[in-house]
Formats: sequence, C-alpha cells, structure tokens
Amino acid sequence: MDTDSRPDPPTTTEARLALIDSVLALPFPVGEESEDSGVRSSGPGHHLVILRASQDFWDDRSPELVEPAEQEIEAEFSVLATTLSERWGEPETVDLWPFLEGAEGAPAPPEPMGQLCNLAGSMQVWRVPGSTRWLGLAVGQADPEFPIWLLGAVGETAVLPE
Repeated sequence: MDTDSRPDPPTTTEARLALIDSVLALPFPVGEESEDSGVRSSGPGHHLVILRASQDFWDDRSPELVEPAEQEIEAEFSVLATTLSERWGEPETVDLWPFLEGAEGAPAPPEPMGQLCNLAGSMQVWRVPGSTRWLGLAVGQADPEFPIWLLGAVGETAVLPE
C-alpha cells in the first residue's frame, strides 16, 4: 500500500467483512506484493488491507472536514469490531508504539507491525480460533493531508506481544 495511490476499498460493511474473510483465508506470499487497486499489501506472514478510506486533506485540513471523516471511519470501525466480537469474543488491544524503529542498527519490526506502527498507535486484535493467525483493526493516517484509513491486518500470532 502506498499513500500516493488512490485505493478503492469496499463500500459496504458486508463487503468489508467479506474482504476480511477472504484475506484470512489467503496464503501468505513468499515476497512482498501489492494488489493493483492499492487496497491490499502482503508479504511473508502478513496481509494488510484498507477497509475504508476518507477523502484526502491536501486542499483543506479544517476541523469541519476532518472531524466528520474521522467520525465516519470510527463508526465503521465500531460496526466491524462488534461483528468480529460476536464471532470470536472480545479483542485485545495491542499498542503499536513499541514497534516503531528505534536506534540505528536495531532490527526492523515484523510485518505488518512495521507498517501499522507508522499509521496508528494501537489496534484491536482477535486471535482467530483454530488458527495461528490473528486479525487486527486499526484507524490510521500517514500524515494529516492523507486519507484516514480503516485498516485490517492479518498476521502470525508469533509476532504479537505476550
């Protein structure tokens, strides 16, 4: 996923849930890859998808535009989180700040944490029953002029903090 492209994420809650289900079932690729639409990026041990995107704020970052966009993304986050909690129980909160790269020479964080920690401060995580995978939801933004994204992440449980 890159901030220069205009992703075309799903437009309904049902379509977002279907995308989540399809990404959970996808094998992890051997190398990094992106989908042409800019909605999904994947790599060894992870998938990251844009489930919803606001407009960008290049021309106007006024609160009158940003706050309603934030509210729409947060509302959809709540709808998806409620549905996922009905499936798998209550999520755990994972703090993403510790994954930010620190000192020079320190190892890069595992993906998708490396991408997520640059977009969001935390995410809600469900450990998928009968699987070694987890699903995370986060709201993030690369910089104030970029769109606000509702993100879905799938990864191996081994990368989650204990």
